[in-house]
Amino acid sequence: MAAIRIDRIGHEQQPVIVIDDFVPDPARLRTAAEVLEYQVMGRHYPGLRAEVAASDVDAFLTPIQGLIAETFGFREPVDVISAGYSIVTTPPANLTPIQRLPHFDGLEAERVALLHYLNGQEQGGTAFYRHRSTGYETISADRHADYDAALHREVAQHGLPDPAYISGDTLLYERIARFEAKPNRALIYRGHSLHCADLPADLDFTPDPKTARLTVNTFLMGRS
Repeated sequence: MAAIRIDRIGHEQQPVIVIDDFVPDPARLRTAAEVLEYQVMGRHYPGLRAEVAASDVDAFLTPIQGLIAETFGFREPVDVISAGYSIVTTPPANLTPIQRLPHFDGLEAERVALLHYLNGQEQGGTAFYRHRSTGYETISADRHADYDAALHREVAQHGLPDPAYISGDTLLYERIARFEAKPNRALIYRGHSLHCADLPADLDFTPDPKTARLTVNTFLMGRS
């Protein structure tokens, strides 16, 4: 049986739903992931993705529609934007500047990310951040211009971050929460929260889904 808790993080007290034992048979998802063809998806994600079958998305999303709607203040049902098996494959030395910073998935408060770990804690977790100079923990449409301008000023003053995945506090960002990866754990959070994968130094960046850092990343849109 799934174990559910809701944490509220940072000054903004944004909810993060944590669900352990998320699906009854995670091995079936891993088996499905192992036979798919993976592709680069855009310039922001440092790895590869392959589409999750719609029937599998429906199976894990339907039982938690009410939980998501109640937690984030939406009407049921939430809509699926996309769902993909995801593998981090880019070593730190090859990261682009934008990939060295915490990111946000969109500017809408209605956008929600559902991250499902299919591997264990040895492959890291997920962390959330506060931008120090603005104090922002979420980037909405009315904050984006200020945040972008501040970030450009700071990079001009201090230079680009070293080619590495962010892990913990930096000159520009403060880590406000970290959630450890556990097999069959899911996190659900607003996509405009500043966040990033928190990876161990010895992570194997293999593209092989049998041994890679494998997650299911589902992006949802709620209706207020």
